[in-house]
Amino acid sequence: MNTLPAAIAVKHLLARKRQSLVSLLGVVLGVGFFLGISAMMQGSENDFIKRLVDNSPHISISDEYRSAHSQPAQQAYRGSAVALHGLKPETESRGIRGYVQLLQFIRRISGAQASATLNGQALINFAGKDVAVGVTGIVPDQFQKVSTIESFMTEGTIGNLAANPDGIILGSELMRKMFLRVGQQLTLTSSTGQVHTFKIVGVFHTGRASFDEGQVFLTLKRVQSMLNRANRVNSIVVKLANPDTARDVAARIETQGGYKAVSWQEASADLMSTLALRRIIMYSVVSAVLLVAAFGIYNIISTVVMEKQRDIAILKAMGFHTGDIEEIFVMQGIVLGIAGAAAGLPLGIALMTGFAGLSFKLPGSSDIYHLPMDWSWYQFAIAGGFAVIAATMAAYLPARKAAHVQPVEILRGAT
Repeated sequence: MNTLPAAIAVKHLLARKRQSLVSLLGVVLGVGFFLGISAMMQGSENDFIKRLVDNSPHISISDEYRSAHSQPAQQAYRGSAVALHGLKPETESRGIRGYVQLLQFIRRISGAQASATLNGQALINFAGKDVAVGVTGIVPDQFQKVSTIESFMTEGTIGNLAANPDGIILGSELMRKMFLRVGQQLTLTSSTGQVHTFKIVGVFHTGRASFDEGQVFLTLKRVQSMLNRANRVNSIVVKLANPDTARDVAARIETQGGYKAVSWQEASADLMSTLALRRIIMYSVVSAVLLVAAFGIYNIISTVVMEKQRDIAILKAMGFHTGDIEEIFVMQGIVLGIAGAAAGLPLGIALMTGFAGLSFKLPGSSDIYHLPMDWSWYQFAIAGGFAVIAATMAAYLPARKAAHVQPVEILRGAT
């Protein structure tokens, strides 16, 4: 391997130490801030998706149809010239029919777990206070497999409902609002007018005030009894080993059962498109830092080319080819890019560590939050690779100009 072009390139850089150092510093800062900002932004996106995917069902099946079923009158007079208006569908009891068979079908899908729930509304009465809450009836051992609520329990467990069928689990905000404690009794009045008394057997705290204040969990049988919906459920929650397959699995379930099955991708389509746009803006902004550093490299190499016109002519007269001259100046950009990346990555790691150590409280919340950082290897590869590529491209244009110097004109003193 011919090391002479590299040696000449390094000599040119060392001959202009101050300018080379400034250009190198630009690359170092560019790489460091590129890595720090992109890791923080990507980390926040990953954290958001993780919370979205982990804390929400991968697939939600409701007692609705994606398209309304045709009515018997429409089927009887299909293709008729007579138009029927104002038909009122027959009143029926809402719920997912044949949900046990549908659960069995879902559980036969590789990596799928499912739990049926019944959701309704009720009033909690305690010490003269009435609070409207959402009621969810669950089968504890099944629900634990598809929900992360167990990880948010601060007192008791979801399993306490199985041990105590007349138990109830409340959110921390509701407990605080009504001055309740675990073990106390409270009264629920359902939307059908039934009144039941329950014992508090657990408390959860998710950090979402609306959920912690407005949601309670009971056993499925108790909610079915309170709402007069015997052997009925109106929702099935599905968790998958691979959340990315949720859209395809939801289509299979909807084809099998007929009920509307919504994947987390479909439910959050607007958020996912916003995140994609946010990612484009983020990389555009942080890339601008390195592009500014690349202009510094372009400037110093262009200056070297102008000052070394006579030296370039002598080299070409000695037998250096056009490609050799071009290699000398491109090598200067590569050296600055590699050196800048090598020094910039540790700076980026230091910034990432500093950002990760920051803690803060959101207004109205008592929870302490930390900035999520993405430590994936590709963040480092993108920062270092983009720095080297930007520096190389910045050196390429002046290198082409140097390679086309005509030695005869220069040595004769022609302008």
